[in-house]
This record gives sequence, structure tokens and C-alpha cells, in this order.
Amino acid sequence: MSDKIKLIIDGKEITADKGDTVLIAAEKNGIEIPNLCYLKELSPYGACGMCVVEMEGSPKLLRACSQKVSEGMVINTMGERALKARRLALELIMGDHKGDCIGPCSLNCPAHTDCQKYVKEIGEGKFTEAVKTIKEVISLPASIGRVCPHPCETACRRQHVEEPISIAYLKAFAADEVLKSGNHVLPEKKAPTGKTVGIIGGGPAGLSAAFKLIQQGHSVTIYDKMPKMGGMLRYGIPEYRLPKAVLDNEIEEIRSLGVEMINNCTLGKDITLSDLREKHDAVLVANGAWKSSSIRCPGEELEGVFGGIDFLRAASLGEKPDIGEKTAVVGGGNTAMDACRTAIRLGAKEVSIIYRRTRDEMPAEDIEIEEAMEEGVVFRFLTNPAEITGENGRVTAVKLQVMRLGEPDEKGRRSPVPVEGEFITLPLDSIIIAAGQKNDPAGFEEIETTNRGTILADEITYMTSIPGVFAAGDTTNSGASIAIKAIAEANEAAKYIDAYLDGIELPFRRPVISERDVTEDMFTEYEKHPRIKMPQRAPEERRNDFEEINLGFTEEKAVEEAKRCLSCGCHDYGNCKLIKYADAYCTDCKKFKGEYHKGFKETKLEVIFRDQNKCILCGLCVRACEDIAKQGILGLVGRGFDTVIRPEFRNTDIKAICKDCKKCVEACPTGALKLI
Repeated sequence: MSDKIKLIIDGKEITADKGDTVLIAAEKNGIEIPNLCYLKELSPYGACGMCVVEMEGSPKLLRACSQKVSEGMVINTMGERALKARRLALELIMGDHKGDCIGPCSLNCPAHTDCQKYVKEIGEGKFTEAVKTIKEVISLPASIGRVCPHPCETACRRQHVEEPISIAYLKAFAADEVLKSGNHVLPEKKAPTGKTVGIIGGGPAGLSAAFKLIQQGHSVTIYDKMPKMGGMLRYGIPEYRLPKAVLDNEIEEIRSLGVEMINNCTLGKDITLSDLREKHDAVLVANGAWKSSSIRCPGEELEGVFGGIDFLRAASLGEKPDIGEKTAVVGGGNTAMDACRTAIRLGAKEVSIIYRRTRDEMPAEDIEIEEAMEEGVVFRFLTNPAEITGENGRVTAVKLQVMRLGEPDEKGRRSPVPVEGEFITLPLDSIIIAAGQKNDPAGFEEIETTNRGTILADEITYMTSIPGVFAAGDTTNSGASIAIKAIAEANEAAKYIDAYLDGIELPFRRPVISERDVTEDMFTEYEKHPRIKMPQRAPEERRNDFEEINLGFTEEKAVEEAKRCLSCGCHDYGNCKLIKYADAYCTDCKKFKGEYHKGFKETKLEVIFRDQNKCILCGLCVRACEDIAKQGILGLVGRGFDTVIRPEFRNTDIKAICKDCKKCVEACPTGALKLI
């Protein structure tokens, strides 16, 4: 009698050994049946309910981990009933799962940089590894680390203990260390594809897209109208914040990969969009937003009125705009801060900020505001230009409307309301309007635009109205934003350009992740270690030149700061079976709301860390400890909903056994256990 059995799984005839379960038979033949509580060294347990399958002729779903094969059986692993049952099982599990798949820092970064990973690597002194991690997303880490308004830090959980991790400065530190060492971190390139991509604009978006596309084997050429590459990083951010030698070094790294860079090339003058479409297989428009926005104030046409972006660009080119001794900057963002501080360095004796709300509503970073105040800038809150006045065509003063705060607007900020009849006249030699910026449509007339005048690009693929022409960064959709958002868009656009060149369509689906709701009382156990402060040059010294104001972290301070990280994201996210299946089956993680287990974190075993919030009670750790390790240290405690897993400490030898064993950690499908 043969010990072999023939059966059909998902339409494929396979041979299995007599006594095999359906799960084992499928596994031997390269067919995956989802499971969360199966381990081949252990007997079937059936706790998770994920391995259910349909069998022809049976009205019931079968558990593949325990159902033995039989001659001629026909199994369907992807039938609608099985899929529905798996989805329900996952939704029930995820409804009580409170672990963080990804750290809130990474989730809040527009480019989803793996902040937790590179901060950990810096904390371990692995600076080159940290830069490799950063460069998976950001090609200009030393530059972006200096200028990014770090939304990652806004979400950092360490703020519930005392202050957020200094994530951006750590990025810059690691990148600086690697640049100084000469050990350039460059990615591998695929074999040449024979395809070419033309990129209009050499700012953070254009450079980032080039960095990604050159890795895929495509030939890439960047066309930029300015004398040097860098875009707003070079011409919109002052030297004292971002030394251009740092930017130059990072751009040269991108160039060294084979990216061709053509400067002093203006679209519509030196080359047209049609020329680029004929020359290249795909085109990316990433020309940025180079026009200063108007505030529609009488007198804006007078000599001595500068646009914020125009003023900063002129200063970065080595020009000295004629601003006189008294100037004012209109606006409350980081561009306004850059403008007023640049004016100080260009010799203005009196520099004011005019802002129609209060400091609490200013979009600029607190550190930028504080540094401007230290350097002598006067802030005139609750004022707004009503008229710019002049004599002989030149600015002499600005008439300011006094404002008060009214009701909150759609963004939650309280709307400024004029105080009727109250005005202030401020004598001036010049005024700088830093109230926003917009793109220049010249040369792009054939591309469909939004009602804001920006280029309309698909929010998933970044394709414009012209096939093969893509757009990303400040020139598209909602308009100008921060550099890291432009980089995020460029990375995504590069992915879809690569797919376009390969002739394939990439499906899009937002991945399922688990996010933990936190409260302040969850952080009382942590010892307070204040954020390491960035050392700076003294205000009275730095206000006189454009040398970098930040002195940088020492290696010791950088490692110390990095070690403050709470490692919120799951250490096992890349291998977590639970989230893999939740994502595959489009699980609604919030479908079942109700009482949660009161999770806890346990480190008493010294060599193993247990996060009960991530435990799904699959029982694998308990059974691995009992049946494989033959120790029985772990056990299920309680009944029903209140069941938890606890260790049993019998003697001091247990710690040594656990350190050398690791069976429970290896068996855990969710990252609830890890070695300390």
C-alpha cells in the first residue's frame, strides 16, 4: 500500500505523505496557507483560526493545521468563506492589539524615513550604517538634517518624558561624520536599461528623483536655470543655516553616480518641454516655487519692496540688495525668519517682523523665532500692512493696521480681525514680503493646472495630463511646502516613472499598520534625561556674518542623545506575520472596539523583554518552552478575556537557560518578545 496521497489544492494536483496535515502538504508544495500559531516542531493547536480552508463536499471550514490529507480531497485555500473567516479572525486580534508597527517619528515624516533605526545605529556608534539607512530615503542627509523643520520630532514620544529626541541634528551629525571620513555611502546601480529621464529642476525634489532613478539603471539628466544645483536649498536658505560647501559635497555624490547636470538652462528659452519629451523616455517637472506671493497691498510697486524668495536668492548669489538701515519683513514662516536674519547680516540697523497674529500662531519654528530675537529682530505681532507709502517712487514707511484675534479658522488658528480705526506708521527704507511663494508657469503651458495655478499631478502616480510627463514637489497640486515633503513626492514619482519605463502598472493600497494610543501616565517609569542642546555661536558674534551658527554635536553627545530613544516602533515589524496577513486581507484594525487588555511590559527575566500589548495569545511561546526547550517556564495565567502569559521563576539558573535558549522569542509571530 502506497504511503503517498494525491490531492488538489487551489487547482494544483500535489502529492503528500500519508499522515501529513493539509498545512504541511501545502507547505511542501510551495503553497502558503496563513497561520499564526503553527510551528512544525509542535503539535497542532488551532488557536488563531487563520489556517481555515474549504474542502469540496464539506459544509464546514477545516483547520489546515490539524486536518489530515486524504486521497482525492479537493482544497480551496482562497474561497470566499475562508477569506471571510480569516478577515474576521484578524479583525478580532487587531482590535486588541496595541503595539506600534512603526515609530510615530517615521509615520510623521512625509518621506517615512526610518528614524528609529538610524537613531539606534547612531546610539551604537554605527554612523556609516546610519547614513545607509537615511539614504534609503534621503539623498542629502547632511543638508536636510540642518534645515528640516522635523515633523518627526513633533511626534516623538520622548516628549512625554521631557523633550523629543534631536532627530534632525543627529541625521546631520552622522552624515557629517561620514563626509569627513571620505567613506562615501553610495548605493548600488542596476544594469543600464537604455531608458533616459529628463528632470527639470535641480532642487531637493529633482536631485532626490535623480538619485532614485539612476539606481534603477536609467540615464538621468537634470536641467536647472540657476548657476548651480540645489534649488531652494542653495538659493532660499541662508549660508548660516546650510553651508553651501556641505550641499556641494552631497550634490557631487549624486553626480558621481552618473547623473548629468546641466545648469544655466531655462525652460522656454534654452530648451522646451517638447524638446525634452523628444529627447527622453520620461520627464519629471520639479522646478519648485520661485515666485514670491503678493499681499495685494497698495504701494507694493515701489522701489525698496522685495519678495522674500527674491531677496534671499539675491543674497545667496552674493548680491547686496539695497535695503537701507530700516527694514521690515512681512510674514510668520521660516522664510520670513531667514529674511529678517539675513537683513541683519547685510547691515540693517533696525529689522522688524510684521505678523498679523500672535507668536502662538506663527508657523515658523520656535528655535528660528528665538534665534531671530536673540539677534535683535523686533517682532510686531497683531499688525498687518494696510499701505506701503513712499516718496519719489521709493519706500519711506508702512501703515500698519492693528489686529485682534477673532474666531479660529479652518486650520484651528484664530482669525485676525482689524481693529477699526487703529493704525501704526512704521518708518522704513525697505520692506520684504515673505508671505508665501508660487510656481512660475512659463514653459509649462501645455500641462493642465489646478485652480491655484500649480501643475496638476496624479496624487498616486504623479503623472501629469501629458503621458510620460510627471511632476513632484513645490510646483504641483497644493504648492510650496517643506523640503522633506518635496523629497517624499520625488521618491514616489521616481517609483512610478521606473514602472512606466518598464511598461507596468503599480497597484496602490495603503498598508495596514497598528498604532498605539498613548497617555502621559504610560511614561512615568522612565528616568528623565534632558535633550542635548545644540551648541551655538553667540548672537552678538553670529549676527555679523554668514558662518554656520550651529557648532554641531561631538560624537559623545550624539551617542548620548541617540540613546534617549524609546524605540517605539516594533523591532520585528519586517518579519511580523500578524501585520503581513492584516495587510494582505485589508483588515479594518478598528472595526471591533471595546475593552482592551491592560497591557504591560515585563523585563524581570532580564534576558527577554515581553510587551503584552503585542501578544495575541497564540500560545507558541508557552508550548515552545514546554515541548521544545523542556523547561515550562512560561504559562497561560487566568481565564477567558483576562488570560495573560507569565513566566514562573524557580531558581537563578533559569536566567542562564533563557539566555542560551531563545526558543520562545524565535517562535513569537508578532514581536511581543525580544532579547534584551
